[in-house]
Amino acid sequence: MLLCTACLVGLQLLISCCWAFACHSTEPSPDFTLPGDYLLAGLFPLHSGCLQVRHRPEVTLCDRTGSFNEHGYHLFQAMRLGVEEINNSTTLLPNVTLGYQLYDVCSDSANVYATLSVLSLPGPRHIELQGDLLRYSPKVLAVIGPDTTNHAATTAALLSPFLMPLISYGASSETLSVKRQYPSFLRTIPNDKYQVETMVLLLQRFGWTWISLVGSSGDYGQLGVQALEKQATDQGICIAFKDIVPFSAQVGDQRMQRLMRHLAQATATVVVVFSNRPLARVFFESVVLANLTGKVWVASEAWVLSRHITGVPGIQRIGTVLGVAIQKRTVPGLKAFEEAYVRADKGAPRPCHKSSCCSSNQVCRECEAFTAHTMPKLKGFSMSSAYNAYRAVYAVAHGLHQLLGCASGVCSRGRVYPWQLLEQIHKVNFLLHKDTVMFNDNGDPLSSYNIIAWDWSGPKWTFTVLGSSTWSPVQLNINETKIQWHGKDNQVPKSVCSSDCLEGHQRVVTGFHPCCFECVPCGAGTFLNKSDLYRCQPCGKEEWAPEGSQTCFPRTVVFLACQEHTSWVLLAANTLLLLLLLGTAGLFAWHLDTPVVRSAGGRLCFLMLGSLAAGSGSLYGFFGEPTRPACLLRQALFALGFTIFLSCLTVRSFQLIIIFKFSTKAPTFYRAWVQNHGAGLFVMISSAAQLLICLTWLVVWTPLPTREYQRFPHLVMLECTEANSLGFILAFLYNGLLSISAFACSYLGKDLPENYNEAKCVTFSLLFNFMSWIAFFTTASVYDGKYLPAVNMLAGLSSLSSGFGGYFLPKCYVILCRPDLNSTEHFQASIQDYTRHRGST
Repeated sequence: MLLCTACLVGLQLLISCCWAFACHSTEPSPDFTLPGDYLLAGLFPLHSGCLQVRHRPEVTLCDRTGSFNEHGYHLFQAMRLGVEEINNSTTLLPNVTLGYQLYDVCSDSANVYATLSVLSLPGPRHIELQGDLLRYSPKVLAVIGPDTTNHAATTAALLSPFLMPLISYGASSETLSVKRQYPSFLRTIPNDKYQVETMVLLLQRFGWTWISLVGSSGDYGQLGVQALEKQATDQGICIAFKDIVPFSAQVGDQRMQRLMRHLAQATATVVVVFSNRPLARVFFESVVLANLTGKVWVASEAWVLSRHITGVPGIQRIGTVLGVAIQKRTVPGLKAFEEAYVRADKGAPRPCHKSSCCSSNQVCRECEAFTAHTMPKLKGFSMSSAYNAYRAVYAVAHGLHQLLGCASGVCSRGRVYPWQLLEQIHKVNFLLHKDTVMFNDNGDPLSSYNIIAWDWSGPKWTFTVLGSSTWSPVQLNINETKIQWHGKDNQVPKSVCSSDCLEGHQRVVTGFHPCCFECVPCGAGTFLNKSDLYRCQPCGKEEWAPEGSQTCFPRTVVFLACQEHTSWVLLAANTLLLLLLLGTAGLFAWHLDTPVVRSAGGRLCFLMLGSLAAGSGSLYGFFGEPTRPACLLRQALFALGFTIFLSCLTVRSFQLIIIFKFSTKAPTFYRAWVQNHGAGLFVMISSAAQLLICLTWLVVWTPLPTREYQRFPHLVMLECTEANSLGFILAFLYNGLLSISAFACSYLGKDLPENYNEAKCVTFSLLFNFMSWIAFFTTASVYDGKYLPAVNMLAGLSSLSSGFGGYFLPKCYVILCRPDLNSTEHFQASIQDYTRHRGST
């Protein structure tokens, strides 16, 4: 596989080989080469690339007038310093010297030339494609650089078949960490993956969910924009506008004017610029020209601290600039090393041969002409980048130190293949000026970023370190009070498509972006979960929520508790009635043979009192939490007890009518009634009918405890299920028919002797019974709350009390207060008066 790849690469780059090696006779500058036991290669942008549109492939001349790159110069010197320090060290690579070959990679063509030169064999200056590439031994063991993702990807692809270590100090694209494609690639600059995650966290920190995104042409900008768009979208951040600054962009051209117009029209306040330095310069010159101000610019590490960008005239007016920067590191002695380089007598620059139009990319005539006053100034951004190149040199040295077995104090010199060195570099772990240098499995360093803000408060530009980011996972630590915002009152600018909704209001998307929405309150019984702001969630069965709620609340479980005041009153009244019934039973038993008791029904009175007592006892089932026994007995027992009482009352009234009115008119019926025990038979049949109804009710429509959730959203009603059953209705209809029968019989006996005339009291009690149940059903039709069982019990208690009061209380009064009326003579006199009155009429 590696052989096939190398063959393809060789075929594709045949033309490059031809022009590159045709110039091998050119004399390089001595500063670009250093002999040694083991050679390293360094690829640095000592000159800027030529930004112009080309209509055909052309070779770019690096050593052009006015194209000198100060930033690349400092990287170049950092590697030279690192090699010199290592060669002077007695602990690192003792008795071994490192050499180097440095190349100016100002363009793609120069970068390809440098890479092919690195791969060439020591003597014949050509690349030999052989079967076993692992035994290939070029003159260089490892490469430091290049700076950009585009150049690094080309170089890594060419070096990968030979497994030659490539340690970049500036290529941060995430794609270079894919070991299947770039197995020999490492770097000392953090992976863009962490930069993108840091940027997304920065946007989230200030609540910026509506942003514009601008990248530069090339792998760095375009891949960075893609990664940022994906991660931002996953975190709920929307891209209002996105564009790429083309490689051929010029300030004021039509393409840049259109980009500026779209940025101005976009409603996003925040613009993320993921760009390399040259195109970032073009972009911000266009921003200043278009007078695009009042925005927040989020910068990628490639340009955030670059003087090339901060030097754009008028850039201080564009707004607030925040960014992600590599943590500031310094190369001790680099400034003094550069000053010594300028003071050294290097001699006059060598002229290039007339035929060497392509140059060997190892010539820098401007470097030769520096003086103490004209030498490039070493700023913070260049120092941090130079440290990455410096660190890469030390990483190679430590790997070679392990490979040569130098731990014993003496290194064993011998042939070293690039792949052997690659293995050892992956394992390095050492301290370099209090900085731990090591690589993960993808060849990425364990570094972090600083979060910085531009500061124009003084006469000159500077920057403020707000905090830092660490991983993994990526976390931000920011002191927001250090930021000077461009808006009024130093307020954090907002960049949202739609403002946040009130609590309990869901977002209803109104366009293509989820960040643009309307706010709609959640309905009752639903709530807004913070994990999903676009959909109201239903509450659980045991929970409730009012309209516009962001949480659910436990429902209140309600039933007629015994501790409530209403319950105490009803319990006391029912207990009093029960005591009166028991007292009346005792009183009637004591006066059983008196005329009043015999006229009231004699022993039948005890059945009536017992049925009323049973009904009264059933009312206790309405108190407390409903249970299965209470639900089965309370209504059915009341209905059956009241049926027995009404049956006795009806037959008692009917029997008096027969005795006084039909005994002479219908003697046959009277004798049959008496002989067949008609009264007892009626009571038995009537009670049995109600018992059958109640049993059918309990079997078919079994009343059970239930939790009712529908009537009240915030309550759980504990109740029995009898109220809506057919059995309940039949039982009470049957009692209604008996009540009407009792009322009719009592009314027919309104002209009986005074001692037997119960029409007034019974009629009143039955009317009160009707009114009680009419009131109950009326209340139940409009009220279905917690106290409905109390209303039901009150109706039942009223029925029982009216029955007892209408039938038994007058008799108790006579027994206790008018004993003179409770005599045989009085009753006989009353019957005689009734007979005379009937005879006269």
